[in-house]
Order: sequence, then C-alpha cells, then structure tokens
Amino acid sequence: MDLLEFEKERMVKICCIGAGYVGGPTMAVIALKCPSIEVAVVDISKPRIAAWNSDQLPIYEPGLDAVVKECRGRNLFFSTDVEKHVFEADIVFVSVNTPTKTQGLGAGKAADLTYWESAARMIADVSKSDKIVVEKSTVPVKTAEAIEKILTHNSKGIKFQILSNPEFLAEGTAIEDLFKPDRVLIGGRETPEGQKALQTLKEVYAHWVPEERILTTNLWSAELSKLAANAFLAQRISSVNAMSALCEATGANIQQVSFAVGTDTRIGPKFLNASVGFGGSCFQKDILNLVYICECNGLPEVAEYWKQVIKINDYQKSRFVNRVVSSMFNTVSSKKVAILGFAFKKDTGDTRETPAIDVCKGLLGDKANLSIYDPQVTEDQIQRDLSMNKFDWDHPIHLQPTSPSTVKKVSVVWDAYEATKDAHGICILTEWDEFKTLDYQRIYENMQKPAFVFDGRNIVDADKLRDIGFIVYSIGKPLDAWLKDMPAVVA
Repeated sequence: MDLLEFEKERMVKICCIGAGYVGGPTMAVIALKCPSIEVAVVDISKPRIAAWNSDQLPIYEPGLDAVVKECRGRNLFFSTDVEKHVFEADIVFVSVNTPTKTQGLGAGKAADLTYWESAARMIADVSKSDKIVVEKSTVPVKTAEAIEKILTHNSKGIKFQILSNPEFLAEGTAIEDLFKPDRVLIGGRETPEGQKALQTLKEVYAHWVPEERILTTNLWSAELSKLAANAFLAQRISSVNAMSALCEATGANIQQVSFAVGTDTRIGPKFLNASVGFGGSCFQKDILNLVYICECNGLPEVAEYWKQVIKINDYQKSRFVNRVVSSMFNTVSSKKVAILGFAFKKDTGDTRETPAIDVCKGLLGDKANLSIYDPQVTEDQIQRDLSMNKFDWDHPIHLQPTSPSTVKKVSVVWDAYEATKDAHGICILTEWDEFKTLDYQRIYENMQKPAFVFDGRNIVDADKLRDIGFIVYSIGKPLDAWLKDMPAVVA
C-alpha cells in the first residue's frame, strides 16, 4: 500500500522527537504542505514545548511564526507526551542533539550518540506497530547501522525501517529553504522493504517538492553527504579568510579578490565573504566528526586536511582579537568595547559556535569591559554562552552552567547607541542590516577618542567612517596607516 492509498484509509501520523531548530520548522512546513497528515513534535523539555504552543516561539526564523500559527491545533501539535505520539506514529523523525564528545574515546571530535541511542531504545520499547524511523539529526556515517541493531534486538516482532533524511537548512532562510529546497535527500536500505519505506517518505515530500529534486541514495551515502556538504561550505569560508590575511599584508582588497574568483563559473560567488569566522551548530561539529571518522578508517592524511579548515577558522578569530588589542595601544584593560551582534549570522537568534563567543572571551582575557547588543539574543543566553566550556552548548540546558563568571565585565543592552556610548572601540560581529544604517556621526560624538571600528563582517562604508574621524579595520582590506604602525601578531 503506498502513502496515498494509506491516506485514504486513515490519517497518516508523523512524530518528530526533538523540537529544536531542525524539528520545529521542518515539521511545521510538512504540516502546512500535507494537510492530510497529522504531525506531532515532541520533546522532554516542558519550557520549550510551552513556547511552541505560545505566541512567543522558542526560536526566531523569518516566516516560521505564520506557518506554525496556521497549522497549530489543526494538524500540527507540540507535546511533552513523547511515548504516546511515538506509539501512534507511522513515521518517526529523530531530531535530537548529537553533541561532540567531551570525554572518553574520541573526545573533542567524535559525535556523542547518547541521546540518539536513548531515543531508539524508547521507540523500540513503546512501538506496537511497524514504523519508519528517519534520521533527521546530523549523524556520523554508519549511525543507521547502530540504530538498526538497537531497534532489531529490542523489536519484539515489530519491523522497523531506517531512513537517513539529512537537513540542509540555512538559518535565517530555513522556511524558504523548506518551501523550495535545492534537494531533498533520502537514503535507505537497498532491500525491497527499505525501498518501500524510502518511497513512502518520498511521497510526503512530493506534496510540494518537484520529483527531480528528491534524491535517493543508499543509507551511507545520505549520511556522508550531509557531512561532506558542510565540510565543503566551511572550507570555502576558511579559504577566503586565509586569503583575507594575505590581502591585509599586501594591500589587496578581499572583496575585489572574492568577486574576481567568484565570476569563475566553476567556483561561483556563494560563501566567499571574508569574516571574523564561521559559526553555527553544524560546521565545526560536522568537520570534527569527519576528522574522527577518517582517523578511525585509517585515513590520517584526509583527517589532517579537514582539520586545517577548523584551524584557519580559529586563527581568524585570534587574528581579529589581536588586531583589536594591538590597535588600541596594545591593551583593552578597563576599556569599554561595544560588541554589535552576537548571533552567528543575521536573521537568527542562534548563538551556537558563534565567533562572537571567542572574540568576547579573547577581549575579556585582556580585561576589557564589554557592552553587547544583538536584536535577537537575550542577556541570559549571552551570559550563558560566555560562561560555557567548548561543546557544552549542545547538551540539554539543565547540564549547562548557570553561574556566569563573566557577568561583572559584560553588560547586555537593547540599543546600539547605548552599547557604543563612551566606548573606545566597536566590534561588528554579526551582519545585521540595521548596523549598516546606524547614525555613525552620533556614535562617534559619544565615544572616547581615538574611536575605533573593527568590522568583522565588511558591512560598513569604511571611507565614510574615516571621514567622520573613526580609525577603521575591515577584514581583508588595505589597512589604515594607524593600523600598519601597530601590526597584529598572533601568539
């Protein structure tokens, strides 16, 4: 029986375990585009589910609010009753965290599958009917095999088919990406049962995605394609950031170089903007995961190649901090530095692995006083991020630190003008559109002199700011005479 026939017989039920940045938006769009399917998003976090059921959703994503409010209560439900909805579901998406391990075998690189394994055991435990289980989290290649073993050995006669359906969403454009995806990738077992399950999921997406954009592969290809895509994208950013350092050293302009390179149709213009570094929940985690898999498969040279992408990203953040400190007479101790933007990119409130964390920690290490403004990130989130150890962010909130040690040196304000008042320097760390149109004359008049702007996103007109009186540093662009006299040295 195919899905369409199944739908005529009774309403198909989908359950997604995990109500985060992937599960929530993806399931909301499936509910919108497939009114004949009942979609439940479940999570053990009561505050998160309460937020999904309120007027203030737990994540900010343009267009998400309207989609959720159109479907919620009709065929889209958010619940903490995990077992009930898993029991009733025909298709179970698993979108739980896969953090980087912080201890034990593979610490600092390997993915921690604790939450995935727990979800698989629960699915096996509560299921009384055959189910399709879909990997939606980013997982290491061959995870499906481990999950399959857990389900099979605990199945009590129930048949499970495992599919890999990695997400390729970009935060800030996730809803548009879901409406018009470049591709939907589904991997399944090359068995009659596996192919039938694959076809069932394909028919869900076929409600709105053209068939030629729904790609099908074997399980391992689908799992590895997600890691490969993120590694390739991060590699492009590290490549252009490496070039930005050379541009500063030679007097070249990275934006001109990037444009020239991007006009080559074999390369293309996307992901060629120099910046203070990449962030987000996926790039670093997925590359470290890839490095670990390569090492485990006896490919140290391949592992070393991908490690360099992370090293250049860390170097770029260090380089930026050192440029700030060296420009301001080699110390920022007790100086007020305004931080404009804390999210890892514009149009999202997500701060996971944002370069702002390392930049702020670097400045705090030199005893700066920070005044931070971001239009979408709360003070609580900023203070938590600045008090966390690396990789803590991907664990449940109750396992994260609650007593920030940085609070005395950090103030979070809700206005760019307040952040910059009496500041010695400004660091632009997120490319929010509003930072392009601020009244920089007004800002300059209310700052300590000399007044510095360190543009980590190349979004302001440096020449106009220099005319006002600012000393400006733009990533990868010819340096002010002032900055040439005070070279940044990465220790």
